[in-house]
Amino acid sequence: MGVAVSSGGPAAAAPPPTVSQVQAKLSQLNSRAEKLDQHYNQVQQELTSASQRLTLVNREASRYLARFKSMRTEVARIAAAAYMNGNITSVAAMLTSGDPQQILNQSSILLELSSDNSAEMSQFITAARLLTGAQQAARRARTAIVALRNSLVSQKKTLNKLITPEKALLARLTPAQRQAVSPGSGSTGSTAPTTYKGPTTTQADKAVAFAYAQIGKPYVYGAAGPDAYDCSGLTMASWAAAGVSIPRTSYEQWDDLPHVPMSQIEPGDILVFNDAGHVGIYVGGGMLIDAPQTGMDVEKIALSGWYAETLVGAVRP
Repeated sequence: MGVAVSSGGPAAAAPPPTVSQVQAKLSQLNSRAEKLDQHYNQVQQELTSASQRLTLVNREASRYLARFKSMRTEVARIAAAAYMNGNITSVAAMLTSGDPQQILNQSSILLELSSDNSAEMSQFITAARLLTGAQQAARRARTAIVALRNSLVSQKKTLNKLITPEKALLARLTPAQRQAVSPGSGSTGSTAPTTYKGPTTTQADKAVAFAYAQIGKPYVYGAAGPDAYDCSGLTMASWAAAGVSIPRTSYEQWDDLPHVPMSQIEPGDILVFNDAGHVGIYVGGGMLIDAPQTGMDVEKIALSGWYAETLVGAVRP
């Protein structure tokens, strides 16, 4: 039988939840928050990529626009000479509109203006086609950026809604009870700044040394340093400090990096938990350094409790 977490209140009120009920609810909330956090990271990556694409296509569009304008001047001269019979007004208007799509729509007319200048006309139409394509790509990138930013806002709102009840449930549990249902201990792990005294010869050593230096910094979802971290942000930043680039999210780290049998794990390996929704960096002696969850700090903690129960495996960058 479960033990009530709290008591009191009107006699007719529903009985307070038991420890096991609170633990079950907290575990559910934490798993959902972990998945949302990693999805948030994925959307952030996509937003960065979309922004980079927009920068590139804008540069491309600028080059094509300059070429288009330069060629339009010459083609306008050719068109004017060819249409001295009275149709120059309509053609001139088309050429001075600055709309490359309109040029493409009327390309057959341009090609018929003068067989002596077919090469210039073809080049002009090609310039219009390239400019139109770049402008369309830029519009798609801008649309994607707006959608991704809206998605991030929605993700933040959803995560923030989870944080309040999660904190309230955590407050009902003892440190030992917390350790059974979610990452972090709240008290038994070490969150005091710790000086790393181990070797720094290998890249794995350097990753571990970096992770030690982050102990005591707060967990913030979507953060990858230098002042705060989420779980995969910490593992990524640790290996980046060692000169190794690894994927951003816990799911990608588990999917893309080489797997290591638990019997062969070494300091620097990334331990994966909770259906790949959480990661920490192994530092030896049955300990890991982890950015646990909202309201907690990066800490050094034993591979026991929630960690042992939800362990999926290990990967090595």
